[in-house]
Amino acid sequence: MTNDFYDELAPLYHLIYPDWNESIRAQGDKLAQLIGAEWPGGNARRRVLDVSCGIGTQTLGLAALGHALTASDLSPQEIERARHEAQVRGLDVAFSVCDMREAHTHHGGGFDIVMSCDNSMPHLQTDEDLRATFRQMAACLRPGGGCVVSARDYAKEERGSNLVKHYGARVENGLRHVLFQVWDFTDGGKGEHYDLGFFFVTEDLATHAVSTRVMRSRYYAVSTTRLCELMREAGLENVRRIDDAFFQPVLVGTRP
Repeated sequence: MTNDFYDELAPLYHLIYPDWNESIRAQGDKLAQLIGAEWPGGNARRRVLDVSCGIGTQTLGLAALGHALTASDLSPQEIERARHEAQVRGLDVAFSVCDMREAHTHHGGGFDIVMSCDNSMPHLQTDEDLRATFRQMAACLRPGGGCVVSARDYAKEERGSNLVKHYGARVENGLRHVLFQVWDFTDGGKGEHYDLGFFFVTEDLATHAVSTRVMRSRYYAVSTTRLCELMREAGLENVRRIDDAFFQPVLVGTRP
């Protein structure tokens, strides 16, 4: 389900942001500042692995700042687009298709930083998968290297059904896209997982013809507290949550 969701979303993904290019720049800057503050010293050009890069929002931003980026994602279509976006920007990034549960098996070790941003971890449906993924991410790091994860604060999210999350309208190439998500939590609206429909209603401004697309996935509304516990269980140290450094809470940990 996750693979199909992102393969379908890949050509439209940038519309999530009011200005995707500005988001690339801003997110890259904020992550670079956070990395420099948490793991100071050493080479200013970090070797960074992004295990859930999507179409490259964070990867492109860090690469533009001169860091050495390796990036992967489960979705072949997102990797194809991310590779194209890097090429048109003149950025050298090593992209490949990989399930983040096999990050170390696929990428090997020695990275200064391994990251998964923008709420990718909750696509994993169980604590066992999350713990195993954190172990793979930790194994990708050199001793003293840092793990960076950003995630929604689900403690602040309403539970229930028919929950609408608006993204607004975007106009591009004569088309107006209206974006919104609808969430339905399991177990009568009280469960720890929810089914998501991401709707794109597109109007041709010249003809007023309208079409609708919807992509569907399921998320685990895991708390940041539980994610921190799982990072510790995976062998990472100095694990904690950082607020106000990124657009989502950031969880950091260090390989001993």
